[in-house]
Amino acid sequence: MLSVRSIADDIVAREGGYVNDQDDPGGATNFGVTIHTMRALGLDLDEDGDVDSTDVRRLTRAQAVGIFIEHYFDRPRIGLLPEALQPSVFDMYVNSGSNAVKILQRLLRDMGLDIAVDGVIGPQTARACHAALAQAPLHLVDAYGIARRNYYYRLADQRPASRKYARRRDGGKGGWIVRAEAFLSQRYHLTEAEHRARVASWG
Repeated sequence: MLSVRSIADDIVAREGGYVNDQDDPGGATNFGVTIHTMRALGLDLDEDGDVDSTDVRRLTRAQAVGIFIEHYFDRPRIGLLPEALQPSVFDMYVNSGSNAVKILQRLLRDMGLDIAVDGVIGPQTARACHAALAQAPLHLVDAYGIARRNYYYRLADQRPASRKYARRRDGGKGGWIVRAEAFLSQRYHLTEAEHRARVASWG
C-alpha cells in the first residue's frame, strides 16, 4: 500500500501546474488546488490582503501536497476506508469533493447495504465499505472506478462545456476518463470504440 503522501504526490503530478480555464468551475488552479480552496484557507501568499490568481501561481508543489493530505484525506476521514479504496477515493475527492463519497455510498446501497448518501465518511459508511470488500474482495475497487467513470460521463452529458474533459478533440478519451481508468483493472477499461460510442450523442 502506498503511503498517503505518495498518493498525494501522484495526484499533484496528475493535476499539473497552473491553469485558468474559463470552462472549469474551479477557476484558477495550481497543482489541483483551486482559488476557491485557497480563499477558504486564507492563503494570501503574496500578503497583499486578498487571494487572487497571483497567489495561486505562487503555490508550491509541497504546499499542494500538504493541503491535499490535510483537507482532502484527513478531514473527510478517507483513512477509515479499506486501504484498497483509499487511492481512488482520495483522488476523486480532490477532483470532485464530497461527490467522491456519494458515489461510493450509492454503490454500497446498490450492493444492498442500508446507508445514507450524504457525502460524509462516518462509522456507518466505513463499516459498510469493509463489509462490501469482504463480500467482493476482487471487485469493489473496480466497481468504484466504473461508477466514477460513469459519473464523469453523466456530468459531461449534462454540461456541454465540460465535455472537453471527457473527450479529446480527436474523439479519444479525455483526462477525466483516463484518470478514472488509472484506478481500474485493465480488463474494465473501455476500448476506444466503446468510448466513442458512449460520447457519440455529443455531436
